[in-house]
Amino acid sequence: MSIDARLAVVNAAKGWVGTPYRHQASARGAGADCLGLIRGVWREVLGPEPELPPPYSPDWGETGGEEVLLAAGLRHLTAKSGPPEPGDVLLFRMRARGIAKHLGILTDPAPRFVHAYTGHGVVESPLSDPWRRRIAAVFEFPFERF
Repeated sequence: MSIDARLAVVNAAKGWVGTPYRHQASARGAGADCLGLIRGVWREVLGPEPELPPPYSPDWGETGGEEVLLAAGLRHLTAKSGPPEPGDVLLFRMRARGIAKHLGILTDPAPRFVHAYTGHGVVESPLSDPWRRRIAAVFEFPFERF
């Protein structure tokens, strides 16, 4: 992904900071969850979404154990090996051996990331060691497809 593309993703993500948390929402300034943030940034930098998610519960299907977000990331984003860079989408496992169910976008190499979660809305947080240990996958937005 080019530096300009990365900057577009970072600027779009930072524009969502302050949006309240709303489960299944994806409207900058009105409400978003972590998936809604990624969907909204996609629309801002790439255009129409490749698919709309089905209704989902806040637990992301933990009872069934399906890797819904990982599968969607593999379908629509570009999987990446190596260290994350600004503009990359981070997928997190919140528990060891749990499904990956939280998303964010790396915003700078300090490192910091933008994400949305209950009680806080869309915020920019440090990518501290506890967060870093939870990274299950790193993706890039697929600019080369457009």
